[in-house]
Amino acid sequence: MYENRSFSDKTWLVLKGLGMGAANKVPGISGGVVAFVAGFYEEFIYSLQKINKKAFKLLIGGRFKSLYRYTNGQFLSLLILGMVISYFSISKLLDYLIVHYELYVWSAFFGMIIGSIYFIAKDFGDWNRKYAAYLLCGVIGGVAISFLEPAKENSNLFFVFFCGIISVSGMTLPGLSGSFILILLGNYVLLLVDAVNALFDTFANIIQLDFGWIYDPERIQLLKVLVVFSLGSLVGLVSLSHLLGYVLKRYKKATYAVIIGFIAGSLGVVWPWKDEIYVLDSLDNIKLDANGREIISGYTRYFPSEFNQEVLLAIIFMIIGALIVLSLDWYDNYKKKQHV
Repeated sequence: MYENRSFSDKTWLVLKGLGMGAANKVPGISGGVVAFVAGFYEEFIYSLQKINKKAFKLLIGGRFKSLYRYTNGQFLSLLILGMVISYFSISKLLDYLIVHYELYVWSAFFGMIIGSIYFIAKDFGDWNRKYAAYLLCGVIGGVAISFLEPAKENSNLFFVFFCGIISVSGMTLPGLSGSFILILLGNYVLLLVDAVNALFDTFANIIQLDFGWIYDPERIQLLKVLVVFSLGSLVGLVSLSHLLGYVLKRYKKATYAVIIGFIAGSLGVVWPWKDEIYVLDSLDNIKLDANGREIISGYTRYFPSEFNQEVLLAIIFMIIGALIVLSLDWYDNYKKKQHV
């Protein structure tokens, strides 16, 4: 049985969903890190693990209340509610801030990840050679992924299904950004821009009672891609949660060591000083999304050549980002003292 939650706990859970949803949308940021730092990562994994044969039998049998309790429905529904709200609020604000204050936003994210590494590592316990080796493997994996070159776009439905499985990794694996992985696989624009825009346009056409899109093969193909991608994401979310639930129960410290290393290795993805590499169309013009924004396919990173006011402000935002994460630890300790 899962714990009963007060109104304030429910509110906090929605807010955590907001943070997780916003993080999942930004290439380089992992929603799993939010779950880890905010203290609900294990409950999230174990709740997803409950989506199994028993849950399916309860659903088919119409035992919805039992299904809700068995799958920790209150927790998952409040978290998903926060993610949905995030899509229409926090993530839109993030879009604006990244466009107008990109350096400072990435600096804050960089600081948050540094704070997250400390937050997760502080209660790890004693380190030995075995756990140090796991840590090193995580670091190498994170760094390797950070500096891979993006592949070309591929609309093959089997590959799209695979992309769906990989895309949810940011929710279940702290430090691994699903959006960034889609950039590396070459399908970020196809799956998170073109296919989503096709769905939006289709809804708009249906509302206007315009069904001409049925005879548009390009639109139909994009909708097929979106359906297959969504199915892959669902399969990935459930299967990864079962795998992670297994290793967390049997190899908890080793898993944590790899996660800490992976988060540290992923710092290269959110390095503040970088230049964008844009997606080009057949005429070598920069491709734009539905909102008229330039679509990015990757980054080239560099160190600032001089110390100026901009660099100083970036460092300040790094410190602020780290303090935001550490404040969660201070708040958690305060709550524990209040209950003593």
